[in-house]
Amino acid sequence: MRHLLFVLLLAPAVASAEIYRWTDAQGRVHFSEKPGGAGAEQVEVKPQVVERDDATREREQRSQQYFDARRDERAQAESRAASARAERSAECGKLRQQLQQIERNGRYFTTDANGERNYVSEAEVEAARSRLSSRIAARCG
Repeated sequence: MRHLLFVLLLAPAVASAEIYRWTDAQGRVHFSEKPGGAGAEQVEVKPQVVERDDATREREQRSQQYFDARRDERAQAESRAASARAERSAECGKLRQQLQQIERNGRYFTTDANGERNYVSEAEVEAARSRLSSRIAARCG
């Protein structure tokens, strides 16, 4: 609390800092916070207020809209890329799981409409293994 009071008391003194102007013996003009020479006079410094016209405000608004649109596009593109990476990762996991099942060297069969087993030949298993390996290499790196 004490510090806050000190800052509040000091703020007006800082805001009303005095600027002095004087000319030295060589004719050079100097500015300082303290009077530096004979004939130093206090100069009133007013803050400069910059007024923007309507055209400038419209340009600033269009620029802001442009940058906002680009930021949104980048965010959407990043979201789509993250989604694509997740899909690819899931696909790669599924492909690797299928390849591991084939490499366990079991007997493979399909079931027809009558419920009878039709066993897959070793050549067909090798063709499936080859297809899966090439898809993994192409899609999963």
